Amino acid sequence: MSRHISAGIDVGTYNTRVVVSEFIKGSQYPRIVGTGSGESKGLRHGYITNIDESAKGIKRAVFEAEKISGVKIKRASISIGGISLSSEISFGKTTITRADYEVTHLDVNKAISESEKKLQIINKKILHAIPISYKLDGKEILGKPEGMKGFNLEVKTLFITCLEQHLDDLVSAVTNAGVEVTDVFASPIALGIISLTDKQKIAGCILVDIGAETVSIAVFENGNIVSMHVFSIGSTDITHDIALGLKIPLEEAESLKTENVVHEYPRKKLDQIIEARLHDIFELIDNHLKKIRRSGLLPAGVIITGGGSKIATIEEISIQMLKLPTRVLAIEAMPLFKNKIKDISWITAIGLCIAGQSNNTNGNETLRGISIKRSFYWLKNAIENIGKQMLP
Repeated sequence: MSRHISAGIDVGTYNTRVVVSEFIKGSQYPRIVGTGSGESKGLRHGYITNIDESAKGIKRAVFEAEKISGVKIKRASISIGGISLSSEISFGKTTITRADYEVTHLDVNKAISESEKKLQIINKKILHAIPISYKLDGKEILGKPEGMKGFNLEVKTLFITCLEQHLDDLVSAVTNAGVEVTDVFASPIALGIISLTDKQKIAGCILVDIGAETVSIAVFENGNIVSMHVFSIGSTDITHDIALGLKIPLEEAESLKTENVVHEYPRKKLDQIIEARLHDIFELIDNHLKKIRRSGLLPAGVIITGGGSKIATIEEISIQMLKLPTRVLAIEAMPLFKNKIKDISWITAIGLCIAGQSNNTNGNETLRGISIKRSFYWLKNAIENIGKQMLP
């Protein structure tokens, strides 16, 4: 029996999570064989400020995952988030090269390369180059253009980028923890593999990940990710507002935020504090949707995840602000994993395991955009069904 082990490392602002999974030939689903977590240090708004401190936290999480799984983690796929993560759309055009005018994979890659040349990016690294739509001789086509015949191919490409320094620091921290980096994925890409179904991506939806110091969003339509953005605001801001508003310690404010404990505080004032900050978050999201002309126009609605998704009134406020159906992603919706992981915050690391399984190139090559592109193509063609079958 052929077996393959894959590891994913999700380095968050407050916590680092490691998942080790086993892929068995003939099975669609990975089997989680170990998990590990450790407090993250040396991070701010999702990017590393102290490589040595970050490496210590990663090493602790890796050690715990190795102990539980009985597997030595020598290499892993990692996610990158933070406020330097962004997306940009560009257009490229090429002339079909074959004598019979049939579109080839080479033509598609050339058109994407032409769109990349038009990007105005400084000090940034391209993580993913994702073709959103194609035109052949001025007419928009559905599906893949390969095999069709025409003279000129145009492509609309979404590029997901991050600051090169942030990427280098993250890779250095993981390497210093004794793990070779084989693949790097933008966090919303890894998260979307597990969180969304094929139907949701086709109809149109927005994935909202509310972290400690950042909120990242990814908009999907017609099966593709069409926009991505990260805001420098998070659930910690709500905790700070509660602490200041009620004059209580941060630990107590955190418990009140998620309603894990009950205290004798004015309920109305607490709700007002929480709702005010949530309004700020969803106003930023709606402004972005208006910018890309998708406000109120995503039938599959809003899917909320991350540590900040545990706030009781978050669905109600999202519906009120975004005018879209909303649901909070729960581990109960994923029967395959609910007995293996502690809560929904682990699914990015699981997504990394699945995504990383696609690549067999060496670590240096996989940091290039073209390798990540190959990963995305594989995910689009082979993994969407996993998400569809795992979720109701």
